[in-house]
Amino acid sequence: MDHDEIVRLYGPWVQRGPDDVADLFAGYDGLWWIAGGWAIEAFAGPHRSHDDIDPSIPQRDIPALRAHLAGRYDIWQADDGSLRPLVSETDPVSDTCENLWLRRSGADPWEYDFILMDASSTTWTFKRDARIRRSLPDIVWERAGIPYLRPEVQLLHKAQGLRPKDQLDFDACRPLLNTDSRDWLRWALGLAHPAHPWLKML
Repeated sequence: MDHDEIVRLYGPWVQRGPDDVADLFAGYDGLWWIAGGWAIEAFAGPHRSHDDIDPSIPQRDIPALRAHLAGRYDIWQADDGSLRPLVSETDPVSDTCENLWLRRSGADPWEYDFILMDASSTTWTFKRDARIRRSLPDIVWERAGIPYLRPEVQLLHKAQGLRPKDQLDFDACRPLLNTDSRDWLRWALGLAHPAHPWLKML
């Protein structure tokens, strides 16, 4: 489902940027970072527009996030094409849920699309292939004090969809990746998507 169809069905989104996410997390004690197209732009520079912004946390830290945002935002579980509000502290989040949507009330537009990642206190695991793992600190880098998902990890997530914007992101990053990042992405793609066209370009 593309962005226009999501807006038609579920309502509009406010344009937010990395500084807004940093403000949102002020005082938060857990690990967080920005993923998606903004993570690519932080690494490669501006090269396309963005429909939304994707803050990200380990799925295990959902209780801490909910406590941090209590009284400020309504949190909705976006899972398998359906949306469900988390009304009380005891409302469970499905183990298969990969996104949380945030808005201030039902009368307000959506503001943030949180991406939930599979991570222990030390290790990140790729959701589509558990053979691909990495030390949790090694999936994040910082620019101007804001943490972002590393470009090679973000490109691995984008590889399955291979939408036009994903190709633009790959093309912007590829000449800037250092040898270690390029080798890691080649290895990970070889496991998860062995026939992927990006392999010939790395």
